[in-house]
Parts: sequence; C-alpha cells; structure tokens
Amino acid sequence: MTYEETLTNKETTDAKKRAEDGMSVTLLGLGINIVLTAGKYTCGILGNSGAMIADATHSLSDLLTDFAVILGLSYTSKPADEDHAYGHGRVETLAAAFCGLVLFVVGLGIFFEGSRSIIRFVRGETLPNPGIVAFWAAVVSILLKEVLFHITLTRGKKLNSPSLEANAWHHRSDAMSSVGALLGIGGSLIGGDKWAVLDPAAAVLVSTFILHVAVSISWDSIKDVLDTSLAPEQLSLIERAALTFPEIMDIHKIRTRRIGFYAAIEAHILMDGNLSLKRSHDVATALEDGLKVILGKHSLITLHTEPYEHM
Repeated sequence: MTYEETLTNKETTDAKKRAEDGMSVTLLGLGINIVLTAGKYTCGILGNSGAMIADATHSLSDLLTDFAVILGLSYTSKPADEDHAYGHGRVETLAAAFCGLVLFVVGLGIFFEGSRSIIRFVRGETLPNPGIVAFWAAVVSILLKEVLFHITLTRGKKLNSPSLEANAWHHRSDAMSSVGALLGIGGSLIGGDKWAVLDPAAAVLVSTFILHVAVSISWDSIKDVLDTSLAPEQLSLIERAALTFPEIMDIHKIRTRRIGFYAAIEAHILMDGNLSLKRSHDVATALEDGLKVILGKHSLITLHTEPYEHM
C-alpha cells in the first residue's frame, strides 16, 4: 500500500470515528427531546399554560435540528471524491445554518404568541392561570437540557463541529425557554389572576435570547458558505509557524477559507533557491504537518515553493 493510500485510509477512519462520536451525543439528545416534547405538550395542555405549550414547540424544533445534525455528520464522514474534491464539510455548515433558521422561526413564534397574550391582558381580558404540573415540567426540562447543553458543547468543541455546537446552543435556548416558562408559571401561581401576565411576559423575554443565538449561528454559517477567510489571529499563526523554519525566508499570497469543521489553505513559501528539491519538499511537508496541528488534522493545505530573491 502506498503512502497516499495509507494516509487516505487513516483520514477516512478518523472521519468515521468523528462522525460516530458526534452521532452518539446527538442520538442522546434526540431521545431526550422526544420525551420532553411529549411531556411538555401534555403538561402544558393539562396545566393550561401557554408558556409551556410554546416551550414544548421549542423542544419539537430541537427534534428537527437533531435530524439535521445527524444528516450533516453522516455526510461529512465521507472521504473526498471526484465530485467533491474538497470533501463534504459544507454539508455540516448547511446543517448548522438550518439549526439557526429553525431557532429563529421558533423564537419569532414565541415572541409573537407571548406579545398577543400580553395585549389581551392589557385590554382587560383574563388570562388562564397555569397549573402546578406545568411548573414541574419546566423544572425537569431545565435540568435535562442544561446537562445536554454542556455534554453536546464539549463534544462539539472537541470534534471542531459547527453543527454540534449550534445544536448545543439550541439545547441551551430550550433550557432558557423553560426558565422563562418556570418564572412565568411560578409568578402566576403565586399572584393569581393579577399576575397571570407573567406567563407570556417571560416567554417574550426568553424569545429575545433565542433570536440572538439564532442570528449568531446563521451568520457564522453564511460566512463559511461565502468563503470568508480565517480570523486574523489564525492568519498570524500561519505566518509565525512558517517563519520558525530557518529555510523559509517569507510566506505570502495566503488564501484561506473554512469548509465545515476544517480549513483550506493555499500559500507561497519563499526559500533559498540553492536548496535541493528534496529539502524544499521536506520543509514544506513539515510546515503542512505543523499547520494541521494548529488548524486541525483534516485541514487541506497547499504550499507552493518559490526561490527567495535577495533585494
């Protein structure tokens, strides 16, 4: 087996392992979301709580994003092929964008539904008081979704997965939605009819947080699709890594972009024209390996060597 075939097999194995690690935590979230969605809808209806029904709808949206992440991870584990020379990382970017879009729509829905209830209260209508069953449903939801948030975010950072991190924040937004429901339901239970407006007011407040997270996730995905360059601090790391080699006099024409969970880099490195071809190749290969340590082992790095001309 050639070196290239060995390298390709290793990268394929690593990608599959990454997909399996991401899939396991997503399936855990999927199971919890199924239970929470059914439970919160039941408690919202039985407890006569608009905030809890809205919260259940938010959990329902989590199911959609779980499926989107599973789809994204399944495709990004596939190796590059003739039709996708740069791999399938964009699928994960699209999955993250879908998470952000769903989150935004859910946030708007909660905001407008809560606003309508507040307007009804101001006009003199009596809002229904929620039952205690809705209160305890919110408590359970907060605990489960906060634990799921930390587990998913930790795994997402470890795997450098934008879709997993986006899904983690979706779990956090669901927990925050339940916090709003908890405060609104609790205030209504304590204050009676005069404070029934706290139920929808809390939902509106939490919806603003949900919308903020949704816009942030979607914007990051849009930047990746538009081939936005890596951050300035990452470009600085690339330059500093190159200049640690005494054979490299300079590096220029650096072009970068992010493809899902990995980066693609093209650059020209200037070396002494008297160096042998083998030595130049060895230095370029060592720099590639170093950059993969900095930017991720799946990064695609193309280096063009040029003779350095003394001024």
